[in-house]
Amino acid sequence: MSPDLGAVGAPRPRLEGRLKVTGAARYAADLPMPGLAHGWMVTATVSRGRIRDLDTSAVLGMPGVLGVLDHRTAPRLDPGVRNYFGPDGSVLLLQDDVIPYAGRPVALVVAETPEQARAAANALQVTYDVEPHDLDLTPEHPAARPASTAFGPEADTGDLEAELAASAVVVEERYRTPEESHCAMEPHAATAWWDGDDVHVVDSNQGAFSVSEVLAALWSIDRERVHVRSEHVGGGFGGKSACGPQVILGSMAAKVFGRPVRIAMTRAQVFETTGARPRTDQLVTVGADADGRLRAIHHRAAYALSPLVEYIEWCTEQAKILYAAPAIRTRLTAVPLDVLPPASMRGPGATPGSFALESAIDEVAERLDMDPLELRLRNQPDVAPVSGRPFSTRRLVSCLREGARRFGWAARDRRPRSRREGPLLIGTGLATTSFSAGVFPSTASITAEADGTFTVAIGASDIGTGARTALTAVAADALGVAAEQVTIRLGDSDLGMAWGAGGSRGTTSWSFAITEAAKKLRENLDTPVRPVTATVDTSTMIDFQPDRERQTFSAVFAEVAVDPATGEVRVRRLLGMFAVGRVINPLLARSQVVGGMIMGLSMALHEESVRDPLTGRHVNADFAGYHIAAHADVPDIEAGFVPDYEPLDPSGFNGLGEIGTSGTAAAIANAVWHATGTRQRALPIRLDRVLEPDRPVQLPVNRLKPDGSRHG
Repeated sequence: MSPDLGAVGAPRPRLEGRLKVTGAARYAADLPMPGLAHGWMVTATVSRGRIRDLDTSAVLGMPGVLGVLDHRTAPRLDPGVRNYFGPDGSVLLLQDDVIPYAGRPVALVVAETPEQARAAANALQVTYDVEPHDLDLTPEHPAARPASTAFGPEADTGDLEAELAASAVVVEERYRTPEESHCAMEPHAATAWWDGDDVHVVDSNQGAFSVSEVLAALWSIDRERVHVRSEHVGGGFGGKSACGPQVILGSMAAKVFGRPVRIAMTRAQVFETTGARPRTDQLVTVGADADGRLRAIHHRAAYALSPLVEYIEWCTEQAKILYAAPAIRTRLTAVPLDVLPPASMRGPGATPGSFALESAIDEVAERLDMDPLELRLRNQPDVAPVSGRPFSTRRLVSCLREGARRFGWAARDRRPRSRREGPLLIGTGLATTSFSAGVFPSTASITAEADGTFTVAIGASDIGTGARTALTAVAADALGVAAEQVTIRLGDSDLGMAWGAGGSRGTTSWSFAITEAAKKLRENLDTPVRPVTATVDTSTMIDFQPDRERQTFSAVFAEVAVDPATGEVRVRRLLGMFAVGRVINPLLARSQVVGGMIMGLSMALHEESVRDPLTGRHVNADFAGYHIAAHADVPDIEAGFVPDYEPLDPSGFNGLGEIGTSGTAAAIANAVWHATGTRQRALPIRLDRVLEPDRPVQLPVNRLKPDGSRHG
C-alpha cells in the first residue's frame, strides 16, 4: 500500500451532499417514530421574578393533550451538574419557581400532535410576581467581577504607565458589540424515548458524547445508559454545543408519559431559550512611538453573564498574541445580569475582541499618518509577546503580504474620504486576527472488513462543515487506501468519547485519533481473518501544555461603499488570507472561511438582538426583526491559504472553523472609516450610526442597587 494516495489535499465534494439536496438526509425532527407525542415549551414573559400561579385546569381538557410538566410535576434532576467552567444551573429546568431571565422554560405541554401541543401551550395561564431586572452592562457595574481564568492568566508585562507616558501617540477608545444569536438554518429539535433504564435521544447538537454526559449527570445514571445520536445537523456555530432544553425537557416528558416525545423549537423559541454571544463593552489603550513601534497595549473587556452558570468570553486573548510591545496588560470582567446564559458563538472572544483591538490599531495608524498595513508589519513579534514561548508556526506576515498583493492595497490613498464614485464614498480597510488551536481527546475505531473496505467509527459531529468528507480523506491516507474504500460512522455517543464540533478543534482532534487508530490497525493487518478492529483513545497521547504557542492566523481586506445621504453601507469586496496548517480539502476549507467572512460581514452591518429595557424581553426574536446578511448583501469573496504546516500535529493540521469570522467586522469598520472619515466603535454599523456617529449608545437605566432596589 502506498503511504499516501493523496486524498488529503484533494478538493472532494461532500459525501452527504446528494442526501441533503434531495431531502433524504434525516434530521432530528424527521425521525419516524411509532407512538410519538409532541412537546411545546411555555417560556417566561418576565426577566426576573417567581411563578405565582400556573393554572393547567383548562389546558388539560383540550383536544389531544396528554399533560403538562412544570416545577410542581416535573421529575427531579441532580442539582450538582457541571459544565467546563463549574456548576451549571442553566440545565436545571422546571425545578423551581424562580425566573432568572425572560424566555426561561416554565412548562412543557405534551399532546398527540404539535398543533395540539402549541394551541394548549398558548392557552396556558401563568402569572408572576415580578421583580426588578438588571440589563445594564458597564464595566463599572457594582456586581462586576474578574472573569474566570480557566483559559489562562491575565497579561501584565512591562511597565504600562511608563510606556504610555513615553509614547508619542496614545489612543484610548471604547468599543461595544451587541448580543447576537447563532441563527443556524435548522432550529433545535430532539426526539427522546426510554427503553427500560436507558434513555435514547436523536438531537440536533454539536457533540453527542458531551450531551450524553450532561444528560447522564442530570438523571444520575451511568453514561453508558444514555444514547445520543446526531447524524445530520443543520448548522450550529456554537449554539448547539450544550445539552439543550429540547433534550432535557424531551427526556423528562418521555419518562413521565412512557412514550417517545419530540420537541421542535420555533425560531422565536431558539432566540429565547438557547445561548447567544454576549454583549461586550471594551476599552482599549494603545501607545506608540512616532515611527510606529508599539510601546503599550491595555485591553479591558466586560461582557454580560448570567448568574446561573460561569462562562468566559475571552475578548483579550489576541492582545497577548498579535503584536510586540514592551508592556501588555489585559483585564476581563464578567457582569452578572438577568439575561439568558451566554454561549460560545463562532470565534468566541476573538470575534468581538478583534473588533476592538484591530479598530484601535487602525486608529493608531491614523494618528501617525501611517499605512495601517505597514504599522502591523512593523510590530510582528518573534515569540509570543506575553508568554515568551515560541510559536509553533506563524505565517501572519505571509497572509498580510499576499492579501495586500491580491487586493491591490499598494494603490490605496490612505487619506479618508479621498475616493468617490458619484455620490458614494469608497473606502478600504484591513484587520488581522489569530485564533487558538490545538487538539482534545477522542476515541476512534477502525475495522478492516472482509470485503477489503474499512469502517471508521468516531463520535464526531458534522454540523454542515463537511467533517465526513474530510475525515474520510484523513483515514484513507492514514490507511494507505483509496477514499472510496472508507466508510465513516459518526454522530453517536455510543461510538465513544470525542470532542465536539467547536473551538476549531473538532477536525484536528478527530483526525489525530483516526490516524493513531490506523497505525495500530496496519500493524495487525497481516492476520488472515477479517474483520479486524483497532481502537485508540488519545487522552493519554496528547500534550495539553505544549511548550510552543499554537495559533491560526488571518488577514482580511475589505472595500465598502457608503451613501452619506442615507447611511447605507455596502461591502463590495472581501478578501481573506489564512494560515491554518495543512489544508485537508481546499473546497471545504474555502467554504468554511468564506462562510465565516459572511458571518463577520453580518456582524459588522446587521446583527443585533434588541431587548426592551422595561421588560427585558427580546423585541426582534425572528428573522423579520433580527437581520442577517442576505444574498444581496454578500459580494464576491476571495479566500486563499498560505502554505503552512503545524509541527505540533502529526499530520500538520490546524483548525479553521472560526478564523474566517474573527477579523472581518474590524476590517469592514476600518473600511467605513476610510470611506467617511468617521470611526464606528459600536456594532452593528447601522444607518443611524453612520449618519449620527457621535450620538451616545442608549443603555437601559434600570440597574439594581446592591440591596436589590432600583436606581433612578
